[in-house]
Amino acid sequence: MIKVKLINTDYKIYSDAIENSINNFSKSGAIIKDSRNVIKSYELDKVAFNIKSFKVPNIFNAFIYSNIRSSKAERSYKFAQKLLKLGINTPNPVAYFEFKNSFFLKSSYYVSEQLDYDFTIREVIKDCNFKNRIQLLKMFSRFTYKLHENNINYLDHSPGNTLIKVNGEEYEFYLIDLNRMQFKEMSFEDRMQNFNRLTNDSTVIEIFSREYAILFNQDFDLVFNMMQSYSQRFISSREKTKKIKSFFKIQKS
Repeated sequence: MIKVKLINTDYKIYSDAIENSINNFSKSGAIIKDSRNVIKSYELDKVAFNIKSFKVPNIFNAFIYSNIRSSKAERSYKFAQKLLKLGINTPNPVAYFEFKNSFFLKSSYYVSEQLDYDFTIREVIKDCNFKNRIQLLKMFSRFTYKLHENNINYLDHSPGNTLIKVNGEEYEFYLIDLNRMQFKEMSFEDRMQNFNRLTNDSTVIEIFSREYAILFNQDFDLVFNMMQSYSQRFISSREKTKKIKSFFKIQKS
């Protein structure tokens, strides 16, 4: 088995402890998330880390990630570094590990410093009575505009992937789940489509649109209509996918 590892030089003193945690991942750590990917927290010498174990890929992707394309762990680590250089907050990248044989990726892990955040943008979108809700939604629209101006197309721009930390009277926005990004000049259509996973609530879309239209010097109605259209298309596509999956589950049972 071939082991590939890259550890941020700022965290070299934790190298052995991190590697030991990964080698014993199934038996150690506190579970934060246990679904397709597993995330666990560890405290090593009074510093808290999160380790994300990516789902073992199918045989096709295992070959691709080993020979042609960077693994999700490597992309998460390198994209985090790039975001920080561009002034976009994300939990500090610590390391990534890959285990592979001559042809196939077997497993991969991304390590980041744990961020003690207060809430996500999901709570703000969902709760009409959330404190400073309109201000936060406007700030989120500005945060997304900043991504776009830095040529970042964040393909997993969904409500649970922006963490918000309260720092005194300031709100700080952090991106997580970083392995799906494109770095390219963002067209107007790209920008509007990038809001499509966030909500289909027209009131929230209106707040996003009004703020973005000012920043982008664009007509509000055009921004709102296009943003809402992309959101509706995404919801419709997702519902169709659910129905198809449900149909095949019934056929198998």
